[in-house]
Amino acid sequence: MIKKTTKINKMVMKRFILTFVAAMTMCLTLSAQQYVMKITKADGTVVELNADEITNVSFVNIAEPIVLAPHHFDLTVTVGKQGGMGRDVTTIVQSRDRLDSGAEVDFKNVGAEINTTYTMESIVRGKFYYQVPVSEDRFVKLQFKDNQMKVVQAQPFRENTYNCRQYTHTWLNDNTLLIMAANGDKNAIIWTKLNTDDMSIISEGTLGISLASGGWDSFTTSGVLTYRKSDNKLFYFYYNKKGTGRKATKEDKFHVAVINAETMAVEQDNLSPFAAETAGSAYGELLQQTTFFDEQDNLYIAAFSDTSIGEEGKLLRIKKGEFNIDADFNGFPNSDGKLLTTQYLGNGKVFCYSRHDDSTLGTTIDSYAHYYSIVDLKANTRTRMAFNGTDIPYSSGRFSQRSAFDAGENKVYFGVNTETAQPQIYVYDVKTGNVSEGIKVAEGYYFEQIRLLEDDK
Repeated sequence: MIKKTTKINKMVMKRFILTFVAAMTMCLTLSAQQYVMKITKADGTVVELNADEITNVSFVNIAEPIVLAPHHFDLTVTVGKQGGMGRDVTTIVQSRDRLDSGAEVDFKNVGAEINTTYTMESIVRGKFYYQVPVSEDRFVKLQFKDNQMKVVQAQPFRENTYNCRQYTHTWLNDNTLLIMAANGDKNAIIWTKLNTDDMSIISEGTLGISLASGGWDSFTTSGVLTYRKSDNKLFYFYYNKKGTGRKATKEDKFHVAVINAETMAVEQDNLSPFAAETAGSAYGELLQQTTFFDEQDNLYIAAFSDTSIGEEGKLLRIKKGEFNIDADFNGFPNSDGKLLTTQYLGNGKVFCYSRHDDSTLGTTIDSYAHYYSIVDLKANTRTRMAFNGTDIPYSSGRFSQRSAFDAGENKVYFGVNTETAQPQIYVYDVKTGNVSEGIKVAEGYYFEQIRLLEDDK
């Protein structure tokens, strides 16, 4: 809820009341001495206000119910093992109208294999997918229709070139998409703005960020990028490193670069002392969501630090109008491992997917060590998702958005690959807190993603 307060004098207040009385459906009584408002509340009680005693008026915007366009779900599974993160594995997509009921989902002769031409790592908005395909020579706008992935438009690279899977992004408005990544030598950060109406390149360039002194020789592959509309600022989370691959040495703190979204000038480059790395630094938010804004315009970012027992997940915050990480806040309490994905559900509730870093469970992509929980930012609590009073078993599969939030229904659909049962989709009712079983996925497939897309008109 957004609240704005304006001071006005008594005479202006009287005129204001008389002018807007009809629209506000108030009963106004006028005497020689005072102006009195009688306001009937929803519960039938009446409140009287003396206009001569009012010095401030608060205008409150009450959020309208969210109504989504007609939509469906695209399910992604793999065959043989978990996918994503560049794994060479058969990847199949299928569209479904409903996930809360219906027959078991089988992918045999239904859906389309996409891994040979496109990637599971993709940007989704409205009814389209956007990505750099396997050919790594263009940007493509795709639509999964009639269980086929179809090219709507394509834009060959012009100056800046990108690898598939290895870039980050944010939306500046409904049709302006910003792509960003380390260049081929990983010694600079490049960016490209696209008009997604026709996929034309609006502009492109290189960020004014240099490698840190002290022998650091490369940037993280993608980093994480997000946009704060209220002041037209971009926030780019990245770090420096030495060497390549798993043996590379990383900075022990990540950077928060603040960028003017119009000019792309870097205005600040701050270090975060509260975590080593943001979740998804290698793949941006192509597989999963790790950033969000709440109703007060506070920015949140999933991150983690290395500890003696594994990786400690954190949910960090940058307050409205500020540019540094809030030192007094961590929204992921009682962390027992890496925070992987987040989805903001409104009213301070966050749907999280994380890994339990226990030596008996393992920490690989295929380890049955991952689970869902609800974070209450107001109460600073975290509750593991359960069904019929029992915690939902650990799932395999690491980075990937295995959940979809239907804001119109106020429900979350999420899937698991448990060790002793076939893949199962559950439905979480945000209002009631109830969890119910949705449809099952046939044996032999590994559940990977749920994407919510608008229907084709």
